[in-house]
Amino acid sequence: MNRDEVLRCAEGVLDKGIFFDTLARRVAYPTESQNPARAGEIRHFLTDEMIPFLESLGFEARILENPAVPRHPFLLGRRVEDAARPTVLIYGHGDVVWGMEDRWDEGLSPWRLTKRGDRWYGRGAADNKGQISVNLAALACLLEVRGKLGFNVTVLIETGEEMGSPGLREICEREKESLRADVLIASDGPRVNPRRATLYGGSRGVFNFDLVVKLREGAHHSGNWGGLLANPGVILANAIAALIDGKGRILVDDLKPDGIPDAVRAAIRRLQLPKDSEPSIDTWWGEPGLTPEEKVYGWNTLEVLAISCGDPENPVHAIPPEAWARCHMRFVKGSDPANFLQAIQRHLRERGFENVEVREVRESRYAATRMEPNDPWVEWAMGSIMRTTEVPADFLPNLGGSIPNDVFADVLGLPTLWIPHSYAGCSQHAPNEHLLVSIVREGLRVMAGLFWDLAEEGGLVSRRNSPRSET
Repeated sequence: MNRDEVLRCAEGVLDKGIFFDTLARRVAYPTESQNPARAGEIRHFLTDEMIPFLESLGFEARILENPAVPRHPFLLGRRVEDAARPTVLIYGHGDVVWGMEDRWDEGLSPWRLTKRGDRWYGRGAADNKGQISVNLAALACLLEVRGKLGFNVTVLIETGEEMGSPGLREICEREKESLRADVLIASDGPRVNPRRATLYGGSRGVFNFDLVVKLREGAHHSGNWGGLLANPGVILANAIAALIDGKGRILVDDLKPDGIPDAVRAAIRRLQLPKDSEPSIDTWWGEPGLTPEEKVYGWNTLEVLAISCGDPENPVHAIPPEAWARCHMRFVKGSDPANFLQAIQRHLRERGFENVEVREVRESRYAATRMEPNDPWVEWAMGSIMRTTEVPADFLPNLGGSIPNDVFADVLGLPTLWIPHSYAGCSQHAPNEHLLVSIVREGLRVMAGLFWDLAEEGGLVSRRNSPRSET
């Protein structure tokens, strides 16, 4: 019984087709959290698929009802071997975005896992059913090889992450004792480089807001009223241009971070985004003077997600009565989202846009979190990954995207280690979502080695006075 055995077991799960069959069952559940009609499938995914699997590994598992949105329940599973040993909290989400069935390539379906070369296609294959399945499969291999884990595990699966994780904070506050742990180990998002492992310790925050220009009721003929009636679409376009310029540079100083801390800049400097990324990077876009890596992992961005004015499907020769845009900020630790709304309003008023209303979209806000490179848990995990892959992992103090990591860092006070098993070109949230089998293979090995090392060394790491993630 040694470390190599558990790595071979993990690869065998893939080579024997066990992992594919397991993931295919899970993808087949259409767990669209944004679709109220899928409430039954979401619950069945937990009760019929995930609870039996965890129970087969010796877990006690139960459903936690969501206090915020009842159709998005949680699953809590626990396996306690020795209270004196470390406890790891494993998190993932079982919900997915809309399937978009009619937009997938011919022969593909969001609810059927399909092999094509190095790709496995299906909704949730990358986000997040495939990634948490990698971690649980590696855990099962550790049990098979050792006969025990050597540490305690709590599993928390939510089903509303794609809706902004409603109820997650309340559940973690209510179940704080059940969720008590030494470290969070989870997987979501993409690797920096698909060819080597990534470890990140937090995420940028997200702040959604709407810009609304409503001037009157009903549209009016542009021939009779053009030049006499203000056009809300034109006003909205100019208001957006007052916030961000034509090259993606934020024009509101209060929406920018004060700078990039030296330790964070040094960690980012060691990264290199792949030159052959899909799609290719627009190097001219974003904050001038920053590297592409600093723009994604060390800076704030303002994005326009959707715009509506008039009837785009059937345009008519009329001045529309109103215009709307959904925008959002991705922001790093040190930025205060509580000030964003006021800063945007003030900036627009000063430039004469009094008729542009700024509304916060409250259901989708995450705080920014970050782990430092010298945290003992980070150093331990980086060493474990190196031992398995023989290649240094990329370390990100925070992911470029946004995840509910602030709940684990803030409410539960945990150091947070995220090891993604996907890549940026996976078509996450789009048609043709897929996993790369090559990353799954390495991910299974990485997690099996990590869990082996946790059994062997976790007690030493958890006894150190490690700094915690900050929100």
